[in-house]
Amino acid sequence: MVDQQRTAGATTGKPGSSAGAMPPLKPHQGGLMDGFTYRRIKTKGAEINVAIGGKGPPLLLLHGNPLTHVSWHRIAPTLAESFTVIAPDLRGYGDSSKPDGGPDHAAYSFRAMGEDAFDIMDELGFDQFPVAGHDRGARVGFRMALDRPERVTRLCALDIIPTFNLLNHVTLGWGLESYHWFFMAQKEPFPEKLICADLDYYIQYKLNKKGVGLEIFTPEAFKEYARCTTPEQIHAVCEDYRATVTLDLAFDTADFEKKKKIKCPVLVIWGSNGHVGRHLKPIEAWSQWAPDLRGWAIPTGHYPSEHRPDLVYESFWTFFTGGEPKPYSAAADAAA
Repeated sequence: MVDQQRTAGATTGKPGSSAGAMPPLKPHQGGLMDGFTYRRIKTKGAEINVAIGGKGPPLLLLHGNPLTHVSWHRIAPTLAESFTVIAPDLRGYGDSSKPDGGPDHAAYSFRAMGEDAFDIMDELGFDQFPVAGHDRGARVGFRMALDRPERVTRLCALDIIPTFNLLNHVTLGWGLESYHWFFMAQKEPFPEKLICADLDYYIQYKLNKKGVGLEIFTPEAFKEYARCTTPEQIHAVCEDYRATVTLDLAFDTADFEKKKKIKCPVLVIWGSNGHVGRHLKPIEAWSQWAPDLRGWAIPTGHYPSEHRPDLVYESFWTFFTGGEPKPYSAAADAAA
């Protein structure tokens, strides 16, 4: 697998050339989203719990499953020294509302989640902004960049390949590690009943990734994920996956057939010790969508910002200040 690549069309520039020196990453001291305030913002289809912190240009952070916005707690407080950081709970997750999905699950499509994000940024007065997303949040960011390219200025996706490429090239290895995609997409209430039989067991099993374990999570974050693992959230997450294999795949297929591209610069980072690193070809997949692309693997599992916040923070800060982050180097990492 290619571990790193910058496509021919990628922009260049000195890292952070317009933003001064990069602030050092703050050590975790037991809090979650230190220095952030909270608002509950009504969108066209939901009420979203939003953490907001810092000052400067906006930066939207979108979490994945089965997490909440606190998955950014290791890097968000330091990013807030350079950006106005906006970190919502996606609809259906955390303390955001969990609307009815509808007969076609449309309320949980990535397009619907993206519209929540646009509404939030409208409410906060930001017309254009960069987006970073992990897992489901990265798929929301992908859809946002395709739907409204005039608004998304840069996109970073953590540990995914686009849905179209993924579901059209399913492998045995990926399927065994990512069983939940097809299990949670089954007809209601089959997966909900099985998962909700023991929610504590479920969240521990879900987060305990192969070759990584639970040690990468701070106790505070893990407690928060467990708190939010409720029957209501499990149903919403199932609706999310039901929408993915139907509506989201159809949206992506239509755009792929039209050769629609992401117009902004794109950074893709994935964990070498996760299902993406073990079974997929991220640069090959993303290059079909993003002409201005750069990306590489880092030594993490599926949760990079909690496993190696130092690596994710440095890449984020450099990329979102307009620079070109350096690809991961094992030698440089060992020497640090």
